[in-house]
Amino acid sequence: MLKILKFAKQYWYIMVIILMLLFVQANCDLALPEYTSKIVDVGIQSSGVESPIPDKLRSASYNNLMLIMTEDEMEVMSTSYTKEDDFYILKEELSDQTKEELNTLLTNKETIMTMLYADGEEAEAMKAEMYSSMGVPTDSDIMEVFAMMPKEAVLKIVDSINEKISGMSDLIGESSAISYVIAEYDAQGIDMDQMQMDYLKQQGIRMLLLALLGMVMAVIVTYLSAKLAAKVSMNLRNRVFKQVVKFSNAEMNNFSTASLITRCTNDIQQVQLVLTMFFRIVAYAPILGIGGVFKVIQTGSGMGWIIGVAVGTILALVGSLMIIAMPKFKMMQTLVDQLNLVSREILTGIPVIRAFGREDHEKKRFDKASVDLMKTQLFTNRTMAFMMPTMMFIMNGITVLIIWVGAHGIETGELQVGTMMAFITYTMQIVISFLMITMVSIMIPRGAVAATRIEEVLNTEVIIDDPKKPKHFAPKTEGVVSFENVSFSYANADEEALSEISFTANSGETTAIIGSTGCGKTSLVQLIPRLFDVTNGSVKIDGIDVRDLELSELRNQIGFVPQKGVLFSGTIASNIGFGIKDITQTEIEEAAAIAQATEFIEEKEEKMEAPISQGGTNVSGGQKQRIAIARALAKKPKILIFDDSFSALDYRTDKKLRDTLHQKTKDATVIIVAQRISTILNADKIIVLDDGKVVGEGTHKQLLADNEVYQQIASSQLSEEELNQVASGREAE
Repeated sequence: MLKILKFAKQYWYIMVIILMLLFVQANCDLALPEYTSKIVDVGIQSSGVESPIPDKLRSASYNNLMLIMTEDEMEVMSTSYTKEDDFYILKEELSDQTKEELNTLLTNKETIMTMLYADGEEAEAMKAEMYSSMGVPTDSDIMEVFAMMPKEAVLKIVDSINEKISGMSDLIGESSAISYVIAEYDAQGIDMDQMQMDYLKQQGIRMLLLALLGMVMAVIVTYLSAKLAAKVSMNLRNRVFKQVVKFSNAEMNNFSTASLITRCTNDIQQVQLVLTMFFRIVAYAPILGIGGVFKVIQTGSGMGWIIGVAVGTILALVGSLMIIAMPKFKMMQTLVDQLNLVSREILTGIPVIRAFGREDHEKKRFDKASVDLMKTQLFTNRTMAFMMPTMMFIMNGITVLIIWVGAHGIETGELQVGTMMAFITYTMQIVISFLMITMVSIMIPRGAVAATRIEEVLNTEVIIDDPKKPKHFAPKTEGVVSFENVSFSYANADEEALSEISFTANSGETTAIIGSTGCGKTSLVQLIPRLFDVTNGSVKIDGIDVRDLELSELRNQIGFVPQKGVLFSGTIASNIGFGIKDITQTEIEEAAAIAQATEFIEEKEEKMEAPISQGGTNVSGGQKQRIAIARALAKKPKILIFDDSFSALDYRTDKKLRDTLHQKTKDATVIIVAQRISTILNADKIIVLDDGKVVGEGTHKQLLADNEVYQQIASSQLSEEELNQVASGREAE
């Protein structure tokens, strides 16, 4: 998870805001059960009276309470209430300590008063015993009797009553005291039904406002989380793409194309999903869960052990499922890679597959990759399907356990109904927080694997990069390319692909490279634009080692046409002008004319705006090559490299293109890799390669006269008559 968060570190301020909003949302969610408890315990059971401390007392009630108080207690009462007409009004500004003392005092005295005037059998028996000991009639008003008795005697009676009610729970005592306050308010003529309704409305409105605030916080958090995840995803895609674009062929060989596509799409989507869920759920769940635990402790219900049972059961279940399912989650990304690889190979190789009648075999390959992924997904989905009902069973079981234990607490007066309801809600919040973490924990392993795969691309050291202290071309670049004792070998290869190559391609000349298949021709020309770097020796342009030049400056001087013409979706014009700023229509048409592409372009209805599909699949091989050649020519580079770029052209088009090319590129350095001798007959210099080494250098006539390798190539391609024509000085056509 830390790897995923590391991708988002530049947006730390958004994460801080999200966490602050989550705390606000959690406080709202955790406050709601308290209001539920108040509505039940205070609003319904106590008619809206929250405290044993009455806001107003009748003089008679005040005096009766004072009769059963000590001097110190009377002092607390006198400092807390002020007399107005026939009532005693509670002072508004009382310290918290005074309120606490007054609450304890009145709870005890009001409970005694409630018992003295209660009609129950226990209360009647207590009063009868008390009247008998005092020797007064049983129908006497107890407070009138107390008023006539000495203070010490009254306090002794109060002490004896306290001994009898000492075993009473605090909740029962508080409930008795509140019953006294309700009776007092009712005697004052206060409408208790209205008071109750006002309290319920007040608490209900507060709950509604809290719920609305929590909802607003949740919406904002969701929005910010989605925005943060989208920004991180966008930046990752850009970073991965920029990194891949910098890859040389050496780095590209370490990753399959299908894998890079998966990493740029599916893997980054996984990271985006995990980030969204993390701030919405993973970060919120601990806040809610820990807050719920503190709230449970504050309820003082004595049922905290139930939370332990619930959490322990959930952790055991989750741990078991993770041990079983985690390996499958880690496999999933690899299987997605494999499916993408097979799909790409089949889709790009459909013509070959059809030509060799391998449709059934390829279907089986695809089915196997698809079925392997399906089985893994089914396994994980079934695991989740099992987990959800099990979690619900645990939650419902915990609810039943709380009600069972809580009912006994209510019966003994140790717990109130509202408190039990709040406890159930807090417990569900704690359990749900663990459930949310569990749900997301299934996505986190996939996200972690995806983050690792993305990091592999980002952390790949690019071998071919700009030098720290680059050199620069002179204002007027000549474009002279020289190879000086160049050797080259591919990574992990046992043998060198090129060995001690030395030659110079001059400006204004055409240098051709020919040799048998696999002799290193393509490897040689790829060293010039630094698609690979030499192992030993150096490749220089105008005397500057290409490794000392910035890649952009180097490649701006080179027009490269690879063996396989690559076209991009768009139009013919967009492909010819690819990567060239401010190119004019005239320049595009001129390049097309040199490349002998005008003829087939004019045949199309849209001309230059004719659409080109991805990869150029809607044009022939020869047309594709000519567009690729035109693209290189439109750049007007000082160095033109044609890597067997005329192979798909017929002899007539090939000759016309070479003639035009010779006329239009007189000042450029032209390097042609060719398989056909007819393509390079008129080259100023021909380099003959064999097994990665230069075995001949010269013109066609010179090589034909004294180079055995070249002679073998020529005899395999030219007739005896053509060879004789060349020998006699005439051009072979």
